[in-house]
Amino acid sequence: MSDSRSLYEKMILDHYKNPRNYGKIQAADKIVEAVNPLCGDTFTLYIMFNDDRINALQFTGSGCAISKASASLMTELLTGKSRHEANKIADAFQEMLRTEPDAPIAEEELGMLAAFAGVREFPIRIKCATLAWRALIRCFDDEKEGGDVAATD
Repeated sequence: MSDSRSLYEKMILDHYKNPRNYGKIQAADKIVEAVNPLCGDTFTLYIMFNDDRINALQFTGSGCAISKASASLMTELLTGKSRHEANKIADAFQEMLRTEPDAPIAEEELGMLAAFAGVREFPIRIKCATLAWRALIRCFDDEKEGGDVAATD
C-alpha cells in the first residue's frame, strides 16, 4: 500500500471515530435529513447562514465509516464558504468519485477530499461518500425553488 493511501485511510478512520462538528445547532436556519435506505445510513444536517455564507454546519446520525467521515470532513471544509464555493467543492468531489479507479485525481484542487479516491474501486460505496453532500446541495436547490427542507434520499 502506498504511503499516501495509508495516510488517507488513517484520516478517514480518524474522522469516523472522532467526527468534527457532531451535534445539533439549536438555532439552525435549515435542518436537512440525509438517508440511504439501501444501507441505513442516516444523518441530519444543521446549517446556519450569514447572508450567502455557511456560518455553521453540524450533523448528527449514524452510518458507515465512509459516510460519517465524509460528513465530518464536509462540515470542516464548507464552514465559512459561500453557497457557490460549497457547490463547486461538492461538484469536484462528486466528479472525482465518478471517474475510473485508476484515473489521476487533482489532489491540489481536492485537498483532503482526495482521501476518498479509493471509494471509486467500490461503486456501491459512492452513495455513502456523497450522502451528506447531496443533501446539502439539495437544500440549496430547494431554497432556490422556494422549498423548506430537502427531501431524503
